[in-house]
Amino acid sequence: MMRAASATQIAPFGHAFGHGARKVMVFGGAFGHAGDWRAFCDGLDPDAATWVFFDYRGYGRARRVAGAFTFEEAAVDALELAAALGWGRFSLVGHSMGGIAIQRVLLAAAPGRIERMVALTAVPACSARMDPQRLAMFDKAATDLAQRQFILDFSTGRRLPAIWLQRQARESAACTDPAAFSAYLRDWGTVDFSERVCGNPVPINVLVGAHEQTLTRELMARTWLAWYPNASMEVLDGCGHYPMAEAPLALAACVGNFLQQP
Repeated sequence: MMRAASATQIAPFGHAFGHGARKVMVFGGAFGHAGDWRAFCDGLDPDAATWVFFDYRGYGRARRVAGAFTFEEAAVDALELAAALGWGRFSLVGHSMGGIAIQRVLLAAAPGRIERMVALTAVPACSARMDPQRLAMFDKAATDLAQRQFILDFSTGRRLPAIWLQRQARESAACTDPAAFSAYLRDWGTVDFSERVCGNPVPINVLVGAHEQTLTRELMARTWLAWYPNASMEVLDGCGHYPMAEAPLALAACVGNFLQQP
């Protein structure tokens, strides 16, 4: 079970799990929120690290928090949360559009403050490079459950049960403000800041689902691995775009092992 820290420490920006010395902040994707990581937490040792699962403004517990809904704003919120929790150095995990979030936190943080990063089927700093047609297709999912379900199905390789796709579409829509969804989409879909991250020495583990349709290992090699000199890549068997749902315990072991490295 995910265990919440003091409401004054965490609310409204997410959930916390564990109480270990190592600190980790986790950022979800466009169809996610902090509550999506419960099964992942079943594979974590609560004594090994303290995990905070972040909710962006307009998402999850922060659904009714107003804002500009940009990742630069999210980075400020994340660093303020880390300061409120008394965190010095900490690591970052970003899923899907959360890949943009963790890189914005990296750029906004003091040099050396970010220990390690995990890019989980994550959008690189060049953005998803969406043309207007693809951007409109994704934007439709802000309010259209069928479109949301179609994207979920495609991104996981058209291999998951319909009941999960229906439930995930419904629950993710209920936890997301449509205006926030559309604003973040324009950010992660079109804004390229790759020149600012090139050469950054932070250790990164890039995780790609074997059934991933868009953020493939070839794309990760051309972006994350090309720009970060201390990046490595692993392929997660039996997964598409949502490893925290498709193989949560295997993912927890993979992420935990990487973050525990000296």
